[in-house]
Amino acid sequence: MKAIILAAGEGTHLSPFSETRPISMIGVAGRTLLDNTIGLLKSAGINDIFVVAGHKKEKLIERIQQQDHNGLNLHHVEQKRKLGIGHAVMQVKNKILPGEYFLLAYGDILTANNIFSKIQQSFHSFKCPVASICLPPSNQMFGNVFLNARMEITKIIEKPKGHKLGNYVLAGVFILPASFFQLLESSGNSMEKALKKVVAGEGLRASMWEDEWLDVVYPWEILTANKIIMDSWQETSVAKDATLEANVTLQGVVRVEAGAVIKSGAVLEGPCCIGEGSYIGNNSLVRSYTSVGKNCSVGSGVELKNCVVMENSQIGRLSFVGDSVLGENVDMGAGCMTVNRDIDWKPIFVKNGKRPMSTGMKKLGAFLGDGVVVGAGNTLQPGTIVAPGKTLPACYSVKHK
Repeated sequence: MKAIILAAGEGTHLSPFSETRPISMIGVAGRTLLDNTIGLLKSAGINDIFVVAGHKKEKLIERIQQQDHNGLNLHHVEQKRKLGIGHAVMQVKNKILPGEYFLLAYGDILTANNIFSKIQQSFHSFKCPVASICLPPSNQMFGNVFLNARMEITKIIEKPKGHKLGNYVLAGVFILPASFFQLLESSGNSMEKALKKVVAGEGLRASMWEDEWLDVVYPWEILTANKIIMDSWQETSVAKDATLEANVTLQGVVRVEAGAVIKSGAVLEGPCCIGEGSYIGNNSLVRSYTSVGKNCSVGSGVELKNCVVMENSQIGRLSFVGDSVLGENVDMGAGCMTVNRDIDWKPIFVKNGKRPMSTGMKKLGAFLGDGVVVGAGNTLQPGTIVAPGKTLPACYSVKHK
């Protein structure tokens, strides 16, 4: 069976990180969402994979070309205009033969366990089109589905309003026949209308997904995604050519990749991971749910807590980064702090666009886009978003006249 990964969307709510990459290229737990999806597909026995690229496609295409395919037939196709999900699916029409079924996966969803194996089991049982469904904490943002006792989907509401909410939502994974492309064409490339035609015609069965599932929509959900993956880890792994100096302490499940250097006195509390070629300075504290990407530098006496630091970033000595996400090539000077709670412990608001939005989280730090420079001594208030490439001057208590 062939698989299609939809990775062309812009993801405007994920600013500042979506401004410089596709959603599927966001890094969590030492790998990108795309890496996670491809890995699960391979484990499910699916080797022919087509990735639909669009927004900031260069990063995604480069990653596909860098992949060690290991027997995978991995290709990309381009959606040249932003015309929606249905139009993105149509870009792969000529890759699917008449009579074939294909697996369709949205590139911004994340699971630790294998949702693709589960939907294949359902497909082989039902022998008809299947949609994976799940029960998220909130169902207002996703396509709601209604079922009968035979696990047949009877109704789909793509944008539910008011009290017309079902218990389950579409989980962004489908197994569909090649004839679905004709339904899309006759529906003006509307995914919702085409799926409703499947429901009214051949029928669409539900594959229940009961494990962790996340659609990464907002920047703080990168931290949730990171936690979901790390909670699935079972054992510590330290690369043979990693360097751990004397008096380094490892607690819990820790991953240290090739070429990483952990200096004397550092403490790594799992689950956490240190990427390939990264440096952790003397007496630093890397706390649970921290992901440090490739080729990063963390100075001495730094504390990292529940944060994602993407590739090629550096954090100066005696800094604190908590409940935060740092993009690629971020340069944070010495003695900086991301404050991660209000003094009244009220939920943190993030201004990501025109108006502030409540995250519902009482602990949340900052979100720094790619290439941000934070001068020494800065203190960033909870929920701060810094646009890619911006420079924050150093903060001095005394200045020359």
